[in-house]
Amino acid sequence: MSLRSRLEEKKVTETVEKTEKQTTNTSNSHQHQAKQNHIDPLRNIKRKVHEALLKEIPTEVLEHSDEPENQELIKQKIEEIVGFILENEYPATSRSERQKINTEINDEVLGFGPINSLILDPTVSEIMVNSPSQVYVERKGKLVLSEVKFRDNEHVLHVIEKIVSPIGRRIDESSPMVDARLPDGSRVNAIIPPLALKGPSITIRKFSKDPFTVEDLINFGSLTPEMAKFIDACVKAKLNIVVSGGTGSGKTTTLNVLSSFIPDDERIVTIEDAAELQLRQEHVVSLETRPPNIEGKGAITMRDLVKNSLRMRPDRIVVGEGRGAEALDMLQAMNTGHDGSLTTGHANSPRDMLSRLETMVMMAGMDLPAKAIREQISSAVDVIVQQSRLKDGSRKITYITEIQGMEGEVVTLQDIFFFEQRGVDEQGKIIGRLKPTGIRPKFFEKFEMYGIHLPPDLFSTY
Repeated sequence: MSLRSRLEEKKVTETVEKTEKQTTNTSNSHQHQAKQNHIDPLRNIKRKVHEALLKEIPTEVLEHSDEPENQELIKQKIEEIVGFILENEYPATSRSERQKINTEINDEVLGFGPINSLILDPTVSEIMVNSPSQVYVERKGKLVLSEVKFRDNEHVLHVIEKIVSPIGRRIDESSPMVDARLPDGSRVNAIIPPLALKGPSITIRKFSKDPFTVEDLINFGSLTPEMAKFIDACVKAKLNIVVSGGTGSGKTTTLNVLSSFIPDDERIVTIEDAAELQLRQEHVVSLETRPPNIEGKGAITMRDLVKNSLRMRPDRIVVGEGRGAEALDMLQAMNTGHDGSLTTGHANSPRDMLSRLETMVMMAGMDLPAKAIREQISSAVDVIVQQSRLKDGSRKITYITEIQGMEGEVVTLQDIFFFEQRGVDEQGKIIGRLKPTGIRPKFFEKFEMYGIHLPPDLFSTY
């Protein structure tokens, strides 16, 4: 082959290689751009949609976006703006991608961002945001990692602000913890740096939009029809009841069910840190504590509200959860004519609940002897309902216990019903049954005074 031929061949080869290299670079560039388009456009579209919404929708509509007519208007505008941007700037977007973008922007503007879908999911009972990339949920009593993610810590903070600001709560470096609630009554706790080392954290305890009834708890296996009849009689006979249990055991749900037995013609005053009780009676006054303002003043505590409730002519006082010194005022109210009061407390057993009550009374700063405190407890509280979350995730009332009085310096207890565990099946489900002890409570005569007639075999051990 001549030199000319070899040079021409080399030139052709170089041209082919150059073309292939350009094609590869172009292909890589397209792939990189496609990857960028997968990540970035959503942020860009959200930013553009927000800007357009601020221009096209009156401020008062955005400020009152929780009103149904305003929500519809905003949804229509979001759909129009998203459609316009995608058609003009991202025409290759598929229908499913468009729908996803539309949903996420709706969640961001009208809801609570990435966790909005979890809040709306009826199978989710709890949501735990540990970090922007780690969101756990509870389903059927079991914790599972969800696919939901936030962009960064600022995104989580934005959602926290969106939750707490409508109810007058605040969260910042000077007040880095907050208890709040969602519009549907779900309980929210948020904590931010410097206390939360890995970034802002959110915990949401969801409650059913339609409060569970006693029939629901019977169907879930949380209690038996016999236990339900007994608890119904206890509430109607104006016995003072404490619902005891650990975190996430279902105390608030049980308290809601207990309160549903209160007759409609009685005046009920509820006292809570964050209002979450769902009472169906008409004559209900709901009170909620208030945290201190930015100057550290103006706090209204549970104790303040318990004292104030005594001046409100209540037939029933329902305290969402006793945690501190308000226990003393609650016990005094129970001992001075406010029968039929209900409250909850954290404890692993009925006996532990008595110890907790004693400790909380001491937190009031009154220099009372232990025996005097125990006498107050034994004369004030009639029944302890112990709620537990078992290892398989199920929630059950494991004890219904009567406080019988004092023997020396010890408060005596007697179980009326209890959960008898017999083992675990192949699926890890706990096998057992709820059964009576066969002992009739000392206050049984009080049922007759109120015209409540329980079947004689209610307490039989069958």
